[in-house]
Amino acid sequence: MNWQAISFDWNQIRAFLATAEEGSLSAAARALKTTQPTVGRQVSALEDALGVTLFERAGRSFQITSAGRDLLEHVRAMGDAASRISIVASGQSQEVAGRVSVTASELLAAGFLPPVMQRLRADAPGIEIEIVASDRLEDLTRRDADIAIRHVRPDQPDLIARQLPDLTASFYASTDYITKHGHPRSGDDLLGHHFIGPRDTTMMLTILEGYGLTIAQNQFSLRTDSGVVMWEMMRAGLGIAVLPDALWPHTEGVRRVLDDVADITFPVWLATHRELHTSRRIRLVFDALAEALKSHKGQPVR
Repeated sequence: MNWQAISFDWNQIRAFLATAEEGSLSAAARALKTTQPTVGRQVSALEDALGVTLFERAGRSFQITSAGRDLLEHVRAMGDAASRISIVASGQSQEVAGRVSVTASELLAAGFLPPVMQRLRADAPGIEIEIVASDRLEDLTRRDADIAIRHVRPDQPDLIARQLPDLTASFYASTDYITKHGHPRSGDDLLGHHFIGPRDTTMMLTILEGYGLTIAQNQFSLRTDSGVVMWEMMRAGLGIAVLPDALWPHTEGVRRVLDDVADITFPVWLATHRELHTSRRIRLVFDALAEALKSHKGQPVR
């Protein structure tokens, strides 16, 4: 290998890759947890080292050049290799200390994870947990997270996954809403009721039809892709929402409605990278999450 020909460092490559993928210096700085001037200096240093212009700068706008696009494919391969090195190294760690990142939907992160984190803090105080609360499927092979709680079966060959007992969801409304609009108990009682759902209701309406419920799209008078926002809007009396059972079982002023409709079930998968499963700290967190999810009874609020 011609070592003298390698005139750049990994931090410069990281800065270029993050800027290209995130679209701006500021977004790259947030992703890398550093400052915008630092990223800018690293990108400029890479351009100087290679003798090419990677981005066209126009004010705050960054447009990748043809030379940058030619380089990007190779840099992505370097990034993937760096991720694999990090995964293998982390997998060999036998310390029950250090950072472990867990990704879960907003609702599970807010309603299910806190008691699990309490037990982990007592059992392994050296572990630092980072929660990625997102409904997006984070890429575990690129270390977007170490462990994922998902509702679809992971299909990447480098991942190992454990299927856990299904969770259930029911229809919930606030007591204020019920006082004002009545307590619907079956599908025949839905006329005139307001619902809170996702921005795209197509999948939800299809699922509800499978339970014998026909709800018009215009009955979803409030829409959001945030599960926590759905919960708070429901508590504010703005409509009925389909929510996982037993996340907040002792919440005052919340009641289950549509009592005659069967519980909605959804699958739960716990996934991690195959190499990471040999890390003691990641295995400990993985097993704690699995045990908590297995014992989560999912009894709805009554």
